[in-house]
Amino acid sequence: MHRAAPSRAATVRAVTVSAVTAAVCVASTLTPAVAETHRRPEGGTLILVGGGLEDARIYREIIAKAGGPDRARIGVITAASVPPSQDPNAADPATCSNSACNGAYYADLFKTHGAAGAQWIPVDIEHVDAADSDAVVAQVNSMTGFFFGGGDQYRYVTSLLHGTAHTDSKVVAAIRAKLAAGAVVAGTSAGAQIASGPDMVTGGDSYQALRDGSAPGYFDDPTRLGYLPAGGFGFLASGLIDTHTGTYGREGRAVRLAADTGHDRVFALDEDTALEVENAGTRHESLRVLGNHGVSVLDLRHARASTGPGGWSIRSVGYTHLTDGDQYDPRSRRTRPAPAKRPFEPVSTAPVPANNDIFSSAADPSGTPYSFSGTARALIATTAQRTATATTWETVPGFRVTFTENPSARAYTADGATPATLTGLNIAIDPR
Repeated sequence: MHRAAPSRAATVRAVTVSAVTAAVCVASTLTPAVAETHRRPEGGTLILVGGGLEDARIYREIIAKAGGPDRARIGVITAASVPPSQDPNAADPATCSNSACNGAYYADLFKTHGAAGAQWIPVDIEHVDAADSDAVVAQVNSMTGFFFGGGDQYRYVTSLLHGTAHTDSKVVAAIRAKLAAGAVVAGTSAGAQIASGPDMVTGGDSYQALRDGSAPGYFDDPTRLGYLPAGGFGFLASGLIDTHTGTYGREGRAVRLAADTGHDRVFALDEDTALEVENAGTRHESLRVLGNHGVSVLDLRHARASTGPGGWSIRSVGYTHLTDGDQYDPRSRRTRPAPAKRPFEPVSTAPVPANNDIFSSAADPSGTPYSFSGTARALIATTAQRTATATTWETVPGFRVTFTENPSARAYTADGATPATLTGLNIAIDPR
């Protein structure tokens, strides 16, 4: 679950409740023959987007991994959206935002970007039985790739994992088999988050997470850090996932959840940016970043968390920020910058600017997105200091974040003037 993303409802076209029934009927006419899948040596490809997907390159990459423009047939799953009956604007093509019209929207987008075909998979929280329909499974098996839309990831659990039973529906089992055989599975926002394994985040803001810690479950209070111990689909093996990271300052909640649940790595995805994972779900996963912002890798192997009279703290969290074209090896934890990037050599002697809202607080009317990565970039861009501190906007209690350059810290630039890729930073969070 996430704060409401900027609306794109004006661009979607309406599909009424009757379209749900029609889509099921269409699915029932499909033959059960399994379409040829674009195979890879071991496992398929995940393309996980942090939300706000606009970059045409990402759509084209999904299509390419699904077999290319002449062969790609994309199954669109939007069960994280409300069903049409719960959308007051269901009949309005300018403002509708529900499972059916969002499914049609993405299907049209994929065809616009060159896919040979794209269809909505008619499953949502009011059509849970469709997730175990043989006709819908036949529709799934005719696809060469899949795309999960945004909304609330818990609706995916409800509609596709039998809710609290947390068992694969026939549709998820079919998609899982296709992924293992080499298909591509992509998703944005909640559609990326649901690829998580155990301890999938369900909501929360960074300040409240640092102050109060995490708890298993799903909460009406969107600021409370919650998680599902059973996780999502478990498609990604290499770490936890978070989304909308820079926009909503979620680095703090990502660190707290990982520390509380014993995970040693989080991939924190920015909007309009994809983490592409080859050989997904295997011990040979390899990662690449594609998009307009970045993916932060938070490494807790050497982290030490404690709680004192002033509150919770953590030290020695490794911080790497990957941008377009960078590769990352989960086994060695090494970064390979994009071939076009060059080492960045700082020349500025200016101090790092003060930052009194490190997590872009929703309560701060002047909050700035990408505040956390902005301070990290400013530190590595100057020769004046090797540490920098920033604070939360909230003060009772407040938290201080300290960035430190390790001796191995490096930055790489795409334009020759600004650091893009950052490696070798350490993060500490303390009460103040």
